[in-house]
Amino acid sequence: MAGLDPEPPPTAEPGPDPDGARSNPDGARSASISFRPIGVIRTPFPDVDGMPIQPAAAEQARGHVDLDPDLVDGLQDIDAFSHLILLWHLHRACRPGLVVVPFLDDRPHGIFATRAPARPNPIGLSVVRLLAVSGSRLHVQHLDMVDGTPLLDIKPFVPEFDHRSPTEIGWYRDRLDRMDAVRSDRRFTSSGG
Repeated sequence: MAGLDPEPPPTAEPGPDPDGARSNPDGARSASISFRPIGVIRTPFPDVDGMPIQPAAAEQARGHVDLDPDLVDGLQDIDAFSHLILLWHLHRACRPGLVVVPFLDDRPHGIFATRAPARPNPIGLSVVRLLAVSGSRLHVQHLDMVDGTPLLDIKPFVPEFDHRSPTEIGWYRDRLDRMDAVRSDRRFTSSGG
């Protein structure tokens, strides 16, 4: 359009981004990323031992999310949703190996083919049921994280956005029948086990 400067041509050399990070020629970022927790998740699990390994196996696990009070306006209209996606920091996880033996199997798998908590970027994802909203507190169910877990983000769960069919689930196909019985242990924490 007339009056607009053309976009500068892409460069082959890494250069600074506006935030000071550097990009490689292929677009990958070489700087670290930091997040500030937006709240804390309170659960009935003071330790990882015996904790459910997925929300689907945590139907009775109730607790609450205490959101930073400065962010309470961001909760407007959230009470119209039955389920939420919580993104959280796996703050008790140890440094990962790229091949792990996950909770539901006795064979090693690549970390990206598992839901194991010791990951290169220790981010957890759980779909929880929203029971009630009280100010900056969300009462929730289906919790599968340790008490005091730092919350990174909240998103509404929308089945039409989040459900895919048909799907292939790899090695999990033969292991899902064990999910309700298998519980977390210390194998992926810094205290080992």
